[in-house]
Amino acid sequence: MLKVHYLQVILLLFYSNPVIPSTNIVKTLPGFSGSLPFKLQTGYIRVDEKEDVNYFYYFIESERNPRDNPLMLWLSGGPGCSVLSGLAFEIGPLKFKNVEYNGSLPALELNPYSWTKVASIIFLDAPVGTGFSYSKSLEGSQTGDFVYANRCHNFMRKWFLAHPKFNTNSFYLGGDSFSGKIIPIIAEQIAQSVEANNIPKINFKGYLLGNPITDSKIEDNYKVKFAHQLGLISDELYQSLKKTCKGHYIGQHSNDTLCAKNLEAYSMCIENINLPHILESNCSTFLNNDKLHSQRSLLEKSLKPNLIQLDLNIKNLPPPPEASKFGCWTYKNLLVYYWANDKTVQEALHIQKETIQIWIRCNRSLPYAKDVDSVVSYHKQLNSRGYRALIYSGDHDMVVPYLGTLAWIKSMNLSIVDRWRPWLVDNQVAGEEVIQLQSSIPKNALLCSRGGFLNNLSNL
Repeated sequence: MLKVHYLQVILLLFYSNPVIPSTNIVKTLPGFSGSLPFKLQTGYIRVDEKEDVNYFYYFIESERNPRDNPLMLWLSGGPGCSVLSGLAFEIGPLKFKNVEYNGSLPALELNPYSWTKVASIIFLDAPVGTGFSYSKSLEGSQTGDFVYANRCHNFMRKWFLAHPKFNTNSFYLGGDSFSGKIIPIIAEQIAQSVEANNIPKINFKGYLLGNPITDSKIEDNYKVKFAHQLGLISDELYQSLKKTCKGHYIGQHSNDTLCAKNLEAYSMCIENINLPHILESNCSTFLNNDKLHSQRSLLEKSLKPNLIQLDLNIKNLPPPPEASKFGCWTYKNLLVYYWANDKTVQEALHIQKETIQIWIRCNRSLPYAKDVDSVVSYHKQLNSRGYRALIYSGDHDMVVPYLGTLAWIKSMNLSIVDRWRPWLVDNQVAGEEVIQLQSSIPKNALLCSRGGFLNNLSNL
């Protein structure tokens, strides 16, 4: 027993030195009137062996009962999209007022549907080069699927050591889009650490993913069927595609003239569709001008790893690469761009000077290696261990069509324990859901739901 205690002390001493992160309590934010009605902490944690890579995070305690409510790590997609997307556009307690930008600082208001009402959430800018996360070296800026996952695991170990009062809270991983590729890998690493009784002990329960990229070959191949089911292509074209392409719509079809011709017709049908949300206007057409493209090039060059900071404020910033006109559903991208690049905002968030020159919502120039083609096997392994998973999909997303998500879930051969049914909110259809359950592990549920979103994390 003494050896074990000594080993634990050694491990704690080993981790405590690099673990102590820069943490700050933020009580007010520019653009929001008055004091924040929730507890916000920001900080950096070094996540690589050489301590060159610094991950920036926003931590918001549950507004109900942080001592007992679940804790979740949330990642955004991309790779390279700042977690401010999740915090201010999706599940966080703040959102931008939808008013036309007039040159002043964009204003914030409370989100009445924030998940922080029932859970404490760590919003993490990852991988390196995303949002306010940065590397001090060119070597540290190189990243990829496994490096990204490993660093997130390191982040959580160090975060828990610095916040021991949350060690016993039920812990979940969460994210959407591209993070669907990374979260199962992180979950597997945490599961192995739990089984090895490593310090710190994490009370890991499971994970939840929205419209998750999981197996690109499956998801991309279901886009044709999705387009037909949503009425974007005709019955005749769909039947011809099935016949000539034999159900395989991705890859090269140069040797099959009829299939290639049908795929060309399909591409013409969807070329003006807004793929992330097919019912919304395709506001990307607003970007098609030479001046904005040159500004995008300038911004991408500014994101190369360096330690030089430009003296910019929102009055002399170039337009963002995701600019769109007022009324477009992506207009909020412009608001967050001007807000996050404001000096007073960065001072309030305690952003270090070594960060990027210009904050950008999605960094498309990351030196990123996509090492993993599919993470279905990770889902299977986690399922066999009894971890809970919630997979939910909006049914108007053509980037990650829900039909592809259903296909890889079905490939796991789970038993269905509840029928497919409409999901009602206030007597109105908000989506459909089906629960698939592995019978040998009665508490291990994988739920796939279309439309809507999770409102009560405490029921996980």
